[in-house]
Amino acid sequence: MALQADESRVNLLATSPALQPDLEQGTPGQPGQGNMAARSNVMREYLESSSHPIALIFFIAFRLGALLTYLLGSIFTDNFTLIFVITILLLAFDFWTVKNVSGRLLVGLRWWNEIQEDGSNKWVFESANPNRAGNAKDSRLFWTILYATPVLWVLLAFTCIFTFKFAWLVIVVVAIILNLANVYGYTQCDKDAKRKWATGLAAQSAFGSLGGTMGGFAGKMFSSGVSGLFSSRG
Repeated sequence: MALQADESRVNLLATSPALQPDLEQGTPGQPGQGNMAARSNVMREYLESSSHPIALIFFIAFRLGALLTYLLGSIFTDNFTLIFVITILLLAFDFWTVKNVSGRLLVGLRWWNEIQEDGSNKWVFESANPNRAGNAKDSRLFWTILYATPVLWVLLAFTCIFTFKFAWLVIVVVAIILNLANVYGYTQCDKDAKRKWATGLAAQSAFGSLGGTMGGFAGKMFSSGVSGLFSSRG
């Protein structure tokens, strides 16, 4: 009787529907797969809705790469010089990309600094026509990451000071300087663009703005036509 009871218990356990994996819901014990798939879908949908997904990817990749290299580089290697060089290179790539590519494509702004003959610096700002069709998601993400990144580096600077890691503080100081340069440049460029377009001072340069490549060509054709018209009358 005891042997029959054991056999029936084994049969019940083997045929119990509660212990069988539900193929539609996924394999038990792997709850994170659904969350990862959902996050990947959100990222893919966001990139698909972006007007410049490649520029957006590089804008995030260089900044995130510099942070991760600084924070996690010591896990993979004890060579501080290697971590220092890789992080500085990523910061330099990020600075150049944001200054010359990301801002121009994502928010229609660009800035640079010119050294005058007397040695003084002149800030030059360029902005796209405000009537151009912009992408609100690209703009919101650009400004959020632009302002949030130096805040993170400042927090890391305090961490280095409190833990007396002054060698690592050199990397953080470089990161803060490069990020704040872009923050200041784009903040002033945005204010300058709003002021100029609000007062109509940039109307003459509308054809030469970032979003007006075809407009510049049309302006040249118009000028040539007008000058040809007057010369034919003469």
